[in-house]
Amino acid sequence: MNRLTILATALLLPFGAFAQQDAPGMVADVVENHILPRVDALAEQAHTLADVAQEDCEIASPTLRAAYQDSFDAWVSASHLRFGPTEVGDRGFALAFWPDSRGATPRALAGLIADRDPVIDTPEGFAQVSIAARGFYALDYLIYDTDMTDRADGAYVCGLVRAVTGDIATTAGSIRADWHDSYAAEMTDPGPDAAYRSDQEVLQQLFTALTSGLEFTAETRLGRPLGTFERSYPARAEAWRSGRSARHVRLSLVSLRDLADRLAAGHPEVTQSLDDAFDKALARLDALDDPVFAGVAEPQSRLKIEVIQQDIEAIRSLARSDLGPTLGVAAGFNSLDGD
Repeated sequence: MNRLTILATALLLPFGAFAQQDAPGMVADVVENHILPRVDALAEQAHTLADVAQEDCEIASPTLRAAYQDSFDAWVSASHLRFGPTEVGDRGFALAFWPDSRGATPRALAGLIADRDPVIDTPEGFAQVSIAARGFYALDYLIYDTDMTDRADGAYVCGLVRAVTGDIATTAGSIRADWHDSYAAEMTDPGPDAAYRSDQEVLQQLFTALTSGLEFTAETRLGRPLGTFERSYPARAEAWRSGRSARHVRLSLVSLRDLADRLAAGHPEVTQSLDDAFDKALARLDALDDPVFAGVAEPQSRLKIEVIQQDIEAIRSLARSDLGPTLGVAAGFNSLDGD
């Protein structure tokens, strides 16, 4: 085929078609090297956490707290994958009920503790409790909020910790099983009667996961504690009791960068632009040295946090303007819309 024929063919192809020609390979790479390793790590760390809690459910235990930190890391690194198996039965919210603007989690936990509710005695029973009393944020209260547990019955709190960690492990295991048993194949083998009708629909799903993950980190993980200049809310920072707020932003950015780079495969200019933008945000976050964003209450440090938020918004804009067109897609609906 000569150059004129190639040019004529290019003019006839729809926008983004060259990227679409390798869509199957790109999707397979994302599924095998981005998604499955993260859902595997989540399930493995969650089961380790549950095993540790069975051996040592003392809330001040360094071993329990270390297992909690590791498993929460695994969730945050996978938390942008809010589609497919994570959506089934509200599993994502069962693992991570946050933000909790009405304080449902502490109320639900306090009610269980006050009543010494026997619902915690079986996994089947606990799976039916309020979603606010389940998952990593409930565990954050139980392990790190001494106001909730100091005057509580220690044996019951121990049982509750075991119930929460066991439930996390079951939920994470179900997500992993669904990915391996069926959903990975549904993404890599689309068809007229499948969950995805084309590779283009799969790419749109993955692109939406990227942009909505960036949006959540900028507008919720950073936006909630920032509030407004007149009134900030340090206690609205994510997992501040366990000192994890900034860590969640870093883990999210690192994971989203990996996804972005895989979606930008074959487009070195786009990859470089995205990498530069992620580098800038991560460098500023590391220089901030404020694990729980306490600085939102002080003008100078608040400005530094706002700049990081702007950096992340810039990454999302870059993804929409440069990456989306190479894929021939735009961001669509995500499971967190409206929450």
